[in-house]
Amino acid sequence: MKIIGVILAGGLARRMDGRDKAFLTLGGAPLLDHAIARLGPQVDALAINSNSDAKLFDAYDIPLVPDLDDSRAGPLAGVLAGLTHAEGQGATHIVTAAVDTPFFPHTLVQRLRSAAMTDDVPLACAATGGRTHPVFGFWPVALRADLAASLAAGERKVDRWTARHGYAVATFDPDPFDPFFNVNTPDDLAEAEGMSM
Repeated sequence: MKIIGVILAGGLARRMDGRDKAFLTLGGAPLLDHAIARLGPQVDALAINSNSDAKLFDAYDIPLVPDLDDSRAGPLAGVLAGLTHAEGQGATHIVTAAVDTPFFPHTLVQRLRSAAMTDDVPLACAATGGRTHPVFGFWPVALRADLAASLAAGERKVDRWTARHGYAVATFDPDPFDPFFNVNTPDDLAEAEGMSM
């Protein structure tokens, strides 16, 4: 099994006045750096899904995989871009992580993979406190064509598409804080500065 980690950084960041969340600074480093540091050691290779100017990522020796079209179809479009890239790299799976969630677990990939294998289903997502976090997911490259067809037909809901195929849930401890806390607003960024890294 070869797993590529895909950092989803393709959002529009409307609540951040349009600023690219990947480059918001937390603890002296861009959120993108935090995501790379957490996800990189867990996977065989990394890719970044973003629709921003490619020149912004020149300092990173990581493939940039923008959405395959300009429809801005949400997280599933980023997943499809990642799966398409992974297929070309001979990978079997991707694990996705949102760039605006700087504290996601160091055990994310292992736990998602284990949950899918245990439940004998193709997909898995993370959860805390009874709430699922579908963009933190384990996705088989084998479902790439199905996802492409679903997006072309207008599907935009992650949970609706995953439910069609069967998915497991890996539940993480929300103590002392939810590891999937995400930075959506300037206030969230200020709160994150006070959290333990």
